[in-house]
Amino acid sequence: MMLGSDKQADNSAALAMDRMYGWQHSFYDLTRKPYLLGRDRLIAALAPPSGSAVLEIGCGTGRNLIAAAQRWPDVSFFGYDVSSVMIDHARRAVRRAGLERRIAIAQGDACSFDPRHAFSTPKFDRIYFSYVLSMIPPWREALDAAAELLEPGASLHIADFGDQSGLGSLQRAVLNRWLAIFHVEPRLVLATELENIAGKRTLSFEIDQIYRGYAVVATLRKPLVSLL
Repeated sequence: MMLGSDKQADNSAALAMDRMYGWQHSFYDLTRKPYLLGRDRLIAALAPPSGSAVLEIGCGTGRNLIAAAQRWPDVSFFGYDVSSVMIDHARRAVRRAGLERRIAIAQGDACSFDPRHAFSTPKFDRIYFSYVLSMIPPWREALDAAAELLEPGASLHIADFGDQSGLGSLQRAVLNRWLAIFHVEPRLVLATELENIAGKRTLSFEIDQIYRGYAVVATLRKPLVSLL
């Protein structure tokens, strides 16, 4: 795809997200807490080493970045989101928390963002998606782009809606119809895609469907030493 087309796609995604969140960003976290399950489990699993760099892709309101930065005070945090509305909200939240020296935020698209330009940081020790892949149409490309940013010994973490394997047919139908209102589509083949990326990049991966498949938490890990 040509650069101009990439830029046009980025702008289209940003406008769509701004329209969606322009009226709800102020109460987003309160309304999402009951059903975005697994986010705090993801944050706890990061366990970044002292002095490391952590990136959140699709940082939204900054809720996860702030929680992680408060938990690990000797780690640098970075986040970006395609929505300017969410970025403005996140920056205000970071300032209120007094964490602007440890959390850097920028605007960008998950498939084309260059952290070297925005943060002067080419690679990261931990990267995570929290309920973001289900909202990105080219989610496979976003996953692969994130894997490219891993340092040796680093890991990529995911929390999102699961494969719904333990839910009844009526529960699945109601859940998916409700999610579609917010342009959310659970990635039912996430495990297969993680396996593909792991094989291509010589990574290990683990995946766990929780709450009867309502949610999923997964991790890709890059070895310290290349196995090739």
